Amino acid sequence: MFSTVMYLKMYQLTNSAHLGRLETKYCAVFGQNLTCLRDYCLVKAYRQEMCSREEPHLMEAFSQVLLSLWDVNEENHNTEVNPGKFYSIFKDAVPYFSGYSQQDAQEFLRFLLDRLHCEINRRPYVRLTSLDPKYKPSTLFLTLSLRIDEQASAMWKRHLERDDSKIVDLFTGQLRSSLHCSVCSHYSTCFDVFCDLSLPVPKRSAAGGGSLRECLDLFTQEEKLDEENAPMCERCNRRTESTKRLTIQRFPQVIVMHLNRFAMSRYMVCRSTVCVSFPLTSLDLGPYGPVDCGPVLYDLYAVCNHSGTVNMGHYTACCLENDGSGWCCYNDSCVTPISENQLQSAQAYVLFYQRRK
Repeated sequence: MFSTVMYLKMYQLTNSAHLGRLETKYCAVFGQNLTCLRDYCLVKAYRQEMCSREEPHLMEAFSQVLLSLWDVNEENHNTEVNPGKFYSIFKDAVPYFSGYSQQDAQEFLRFLLDRLHCEINRRPYVRLTSLDPKYKPSTLFLTLSLRIDEQASAMWKRHLERDDSKIVDLFTGQLRSSLHCSVCSHYSTCFDVFCDLSLPVPKRSAAGGGSLRECLDLFTQEEKLDEENAPMCERCNRRTESTKRLTIQRFPQVIVMHLNRFAMSRYMVCRSTVCVSFPLTSLDLGPYGPVDCGPVLYDLYAVCNHSGTVNMGHYTACCLENDGSGWCCYNDSCVTPISENQLQSAQAYVLFYQRRK
């Protein structure tokens, strides 16, 4: 979406309740790879597209931070940019993030994407009612009377009738959920949109390690559902044991993958310290998409790292410089070059990939 490092750095600053210094070199990272959104914000193109009559206060504050960063004099390496107003407006829009308690970076991103989208939505707000057959939940499950790609296109078009923005253009994808009833062998398909994928981390010792490919395999593997957790079978007209499988039907321009390191054990929430390796270039998501879709390649451009425990932690950002000079780590007001090997650690928490053109 917007400069990922801005999101990551903004989260560090606001969650730790202080505002740090952003060096000029850091400014060069903003908008890297996603210059289309940076320019969209700076020229305020959203004002010509948005349908809401309300002022886009959060988007304006976000754009102002971007403008301030890009106006930094390159000869002054100590220029400070204060995102305090942006954070204040965000807290008003999402009170959940008020105060000084520890929060989760993935949740912050989801709320921020949603609020920005709502402000600059190209479609007018429509309140759905149970009397509107067009949007009944049951219409999400489609039979095989249409081809899968036709079903997916129809559901995507329906989504864009209500939600269409620059955020959707860049960050929103479509998941396909395939259900198979174990009683009558009936197949049904459901489609849903996503702005990030929350991937399970392999359960093993920290020394064992794992790979992003394994996380994706776990995410898309067939899942058995008992009667209590399974949806209604259209043919049996009751809940039955079934199997479910997820695949990516529509690939977004920017895909965010959250490594779900926090899980509930019997008595407490635990944090996984398994080191998950991930490719920096040529991540092929084609095997997780429609049959015969061919290679779908993505390149990594940013990583959000979390260090600490369940109750207390710290976020840092690693981002690829847009001038080809390599990777840098952003730790509050400290910016240091790092090697590609240093990106691979048990602290990697959220990965940002951009689709190769």
